[in-house]
Amino acid sequence: MLPYPAMLDVPRELVRFVAALLRAERKARGTRRGTRRLTCFFQALFVIAWFRDKPNITRHGRAFGLSQATAYRYLDEGIDALAAQAPDLHHSLRQAAGQDLPHLELDGKIFGTDRCREKTTSVQGETIDAWFSGKTGGFGGNVQVLCEPGGFPIWTSDVLPGGTVGIQAARELVLPTLYPYAKTMPVLADPGYQAAGHGIHVPFKQPSDGNRLAVGNRTCNALQRSLRCLGERGFALLTQRWTALRHTTLSPGRIGDLVRAAHVLTLFEHRRIK
Repeated sequence: MLPYPAMLDVPRELVRFVAALLRAERKARGTRRGTRRLTCFFQALFVIAWFRDKPNITRHGRAFGLSQATAYRYLDEGIDALAAQAPDLHHSLRQAAGQDLPHLELDGKIFGTDRCREKTTSVQGETIDAWFSGKTGGFGGNVQVLCEPGGFPIWTSDVLPGGTVGIQAARELVLPTLYPYAKTMPVLADPGYQAAGHGIHVPFKQPSDGNRLAVGNRTCNALQRSLRCLGERGFALLTQRWTALRHTTLSPGRIGDLVRAAHVLTLFEHRRIK
């Protein structure tokens, strides 16, 4: 095997931030000094490098002198420490309301994952793969996100199996808490959120009888979409920067924690948290 140099394009302050979280976690567990293969700084570097480039975990661990089992354990510790810092929905909505944002944007994404054998029963009564998404034609997990008008994500949800449609996921994870705020801070969403309820604005559907929408409705749709398109930036900020989110080979149930951890890294890089 041949070693080769590599450069990680993240600020040193981010590594120190994650190292401080890991140090606090080790202290809470009562970990004794000198009993870990890596210091908190190098464990943080190991975790961030995985999020940034998603190298093969076995080879990545060897580069840091870790066995495969220890590499997975160190990665899980980093994910948990970061995900625990993610803002919850109540906090994010209170903060958005305090900033007098004109509106929020609600969207969902199927994060790809390996095949999962968990089964469920469809609305037709058939046994299907719970994590298979008809939307993407592959296996994945459904995560909801709330974004500011400019598309910066302020909150990400837990994960539901990819077979869960967007409106169903929103009703379970977001809408009950969102409704009181939507009275004064409208929420824009795509057509998949039809019938989401008061305060959730979606485009008017095309008539099923072949007629065209009225001019006023078409104008309203154009204006709504021109604002909502910025919300697509939210998931792009996460997945383009942290490539580990593009396809998950860990347990699909960990996707929510992975996205929350990446969100915290993004918040720090954009100076939203310290």
